[in-house]
Parts: sequence; structure tokens; C-alpha cells
Amino acid sequence: MKHIKIYAIIFAFVAFSCNDKATNSAEDNKSQNTEMADPLPSWNDGATKTAIVDFVTKVTTEGPDYIPVEDRIATFDNDGNLWAEQPAYFQLFFAMDRIKELVSEHPEWKTTQPYQSVIENDMKTLMSYGEHGLIKIVMATHAGNTVGEFEQIVKDWLATAKHPRFDRPYTDLVYKPMLELINYMKSNDFKTFIVSGGGIEFMRPWVEGVYGIPKDQVIGSSIKTKYDYNDGNPVIRRLPELNFIDDKEGKPEGINQYIGKKPVFASGNSDGDLQMMRWADSNSYPSFQLYLHHTDAEREWAYDRDSSIGRLDKGLDEAVEKGWTVIDMKNDWKTVFPFQMND
Repeated sequence: MKHIKIYAIIFAFVAFSCNDKATNSAEDNKSQNTEMADPLPSWNDGATKTAIVDFVTKVTTEGPDYIPVEDRIATFDNDGNLWAEQPAYFQLFFAMDRIKELVSEHPEWKTTQPYQSVIENDMKTLMSYGEHGLIKIVMATHAGNTVGEFEQIVKDWLATAKHPRFDRPYTDLVYKPMLELINYMKSNDFKTFIVSGGGIEFMRPWVEGVYGIPKDQVIGSSIKTKYDYNDGNPVIRRLPELNFIDDKEGKPEGINQYIGKKPVFASGNSDGDLQMMRWADSNSYPSFQLYLHHTDAEREWAYDRDSSIGRLDKGLDEAVEKGWTVIDMKNDWKTVFPFQMND
């Protein structure tokens, strides 16, 4: 509500203003009460939304299913779960742009694969080199600098790079319903972590501003680093060697190493999250497993079992078998992104 400052004004207008304030205040209170009544306004009413709210209510209310605050650990996959991941992982787009920036320093890349396919925008050839080719791209673009330098490179890229389909910054391609879910969990004293196959130092520069999750609550894949005193100016240098892959079995391993507790709430969208789901499901406390199924080709994408990115096959079967909750994006979400599709 806008507060109206009134100076030297006749009594009638003062009275009108006071009445107007009272009306606006009542409307604001009504709006606030509506928000409090519905913590997930971008979710359609239905079984999925009800299951989430019922779980949170149950485990935060004194009783047999109550979970102490210190054990309320919630883990969220990032790619395809908190922001989009098609037509390729956003970190791959970052790496490809870096190849094009650095090619003047490495002219041999123009005739050497898989770098040549990146320079020529030949995604089909690039993907044919599989994981080995992608690792070469990442090592060539993510190492050879300090952690501070790399953080600035990521920030600069995010400030200018646009998604090829939506022509918007990549950080606009976050899921509004998932942002609401994170805030809902936090408001009920859950400690929220990102547990992603993406690079930990690629995510750290922006996750707090976008998700409200501190950078020290991010677990991700990493390359090796080395401390260097650097003539009295200590730095951490990034090396072209893999350190840890936070995917599949790596997710529960990373959770155990960096959190030290099993999550009671786990959220993901692919078979790469299945082991994390199982780890949460084995908790002695009541637990909740939430899979996001991409079913909306019009507003986002529709893909699952046959996708080369974010494949959801075994996880979908196990979710049905074990009664885990599955989000049907098309039917469960009123909106997908914070922006309107015709913006």
C-alpha cells in the first residue's frame, strides 16, 4: 500500500484519504492472507500439491511424524529440476561460448575435434563424441584460472548470454513453482541444498541471487584445484583434472560427505537423481521423493525415457512402484517460468 503524505490539504480530502487507506489496507491484508493460505500459488490444486503440503504439515507438527529442525534436510537437483536443461545443459552452452572466445589463443582448435564442431555450431557432431568429448570441452574452458577469475567469467557470461529458444537470460529459465517450493520449505525450517551434476563453481556465483540458497549449500561436480601462495597473494588455481562427478551414485556420496545427514525431502527429474531418491527413502524419518516429469511441449519441453538429456526411465518406473510423487508439469503447474510466454 502506498502511504500518502498530506500537507496543507482541506479536511474533506484528508477524510477521503483516510478512508482510502483503510480500504487499501483491507485489500492488502486480504492478499497477504491469501498468500499465507496458499504457499504454492503457481501450482494447480490437486494430488501433487496436496501431497507436498500434507508432508510438510505432518513433519513440522508435534506428533509421531515430527522431524526436528536440525534434521529437516531438503535436496534439489538443478538442471531440469530448478531451471531448464534443453536443448542442452546450460553449462555446456557456457563452455561452447568460451571455446569461441578462446579460439584465437588456440588456432589448432579450428581443425581439431571436438573443438571444431563447437566453433562450427555443429551440435550433432559434438554430441557424437559423447562424455569424453564433453569432458575435453569442459577441461579446456573451465581450468587454467583461479577460482576468483572463473567466478567473474561465469557472472559476465550470465549477464549477456541468451537462451536459443526463448532469447532471454538463462537465469530467467528457472521454474517459478520450484522457487515457491524452495521458499515454502525454508519457511518451515528446512535447510535446502542443491545437489547437481553441474559444476559446483559454475553454480556458486548465482544460486543465492536466483534461488535464495547460499553458495555453501551447493554440492556439485568439480575439477581439481591447487593452493598457490602467489608471491604473498594466496589463490586457488583450477586444474584440468576431474575431481568429483556429482551424478547417480555420486549424489548420495556427496550428500554424505558434505551434509552428513540423509535428506528427508529429495527433488529431481532424471535417472541421475534416482540414487539420491533412494538415499532419502531409506531415512528413518518420514521422507518425501519428488520427481519432475517434463510433459509440457508447448510451454517448455516434453521428454522422458528416450531423451539424451535428463532421461527419466528407471526413475519413473520406481516412482510408480514405490508411491513417490511425480509432478506432471503440464497439468500440475499454472505457469512454468517467472516471465509470461509472450514477453
